[in-house]
Amino acid sequence: MAKPVLGILLGDAAGIGPEIVAKLCAKDLLLRTCRPVVIGDMRVMEKGRQIAGVNFPLQLIDAVATATWRDGIPFLDQGDLNPDAVEPGRLSPLSGRVAGDMLLTALDLCQQGTLDGFVYAPLNKAALRAGGHQFADEQHLMAHHLQWNDPCGEMNVLHDLWTSRVTSHIPLAAVSAGLSVDNIIRAIRLADQTLRRVGFVNPRIAVAALNPHAGECGLCGTEESIVIAPAIELARQGGIDAAGPFPSDTVFISASKGDYDAVVTMYHDQGQIAMKIMGFQFGVTVAAGLPYPVTTPAHGTAFDIAGKGLAKPDALEQAVLVAAKMAERRC
Repeated sequence: MAKPVLGILLGDAAGIGPEIVAKLCAKDLLLRTCRPVVIGDMRVMEKGRQIAGVNFPLQLIDAVATATWRDGIPFLDQGDLNPDAVEPGRLSPLSGRVAGDMLLTALDLCQQGTLDGFVYAPLNKAALRAGGHQFADEQHLMAHHLQWNDPCGEMNVLHDLWTSRVTSHIPLAAVSAGLSVDNIIRAIRLADQTLRRVGFVNPRIAVAALNPHAGECGLCGTEESIVIAPAIELARQGGIDAAGPFPSDTVFISASKGDYDAVVTMYHDQGQIAMKIMGFQFGVTVAAGLPYPVTTPAHGTAFDIAGKGLAKPDALEQAVLVAAKMAERRC
């Protein structure tokens, strides 16, 4: 079977994206894993190579169909951003607009069948919005562009452990109101479906509680008995191997030992803190539920070190491996 054709997007030019893409392109992992097509502005790519201190051949193409992967890594030049107009480490509406446009270009190429999926270097949500992409995050932007109405959302991956969440980019004060049996079972089903897409036969899913000590029989809260446990039971009746609710301060201990394949949490930091402590440098975010494999490093644009050549491509490498695995099974 031919290796999947994956877009590799430069991400926000004010962040570390161009330099970690350059570092990845300079390694042999990329071509061993997939048939990559780098997407962005060639001038930004050149600056990324300069910052990273690496060199490698690029094949400038005007369409994915013309890529040969013989004369260097194919580069689809968008010609839409002069890097001199962007200061490394500083939020740029221009770079945010271009980074969002890159996502839409890659999605269009997936719809046309010329890409099997794509990996994008880190974006900045505030820059996306300042640049005119008026969505809570890139997941909503992509779903809107695809007119995709099925359940979708972020999942995070560290090695073989996956995590999903019921609520995401909302204030902590709004989390309890955002929990319902329907919302929780939707997150459990999304986790189960996504893990099956990457080869898990019967994913084992742990569901975290919301309150300390899993509510302690109602002394610390009632969400566990009112919405979380009923959702778990419905998931089990539907054939999903789900268990819980487990106290969130211990569930990742058992999951990290291999007792579970995924943890569904109730809010963003409940899972993100645990995953990033266990391996911040290698974490991957998956746009779960979309019709195409889409991944990105779980870390951000790292404005504090952007342009200094210090950023490592480890998480980007892992994002490519996950996207390639998903694309191979999809094909």
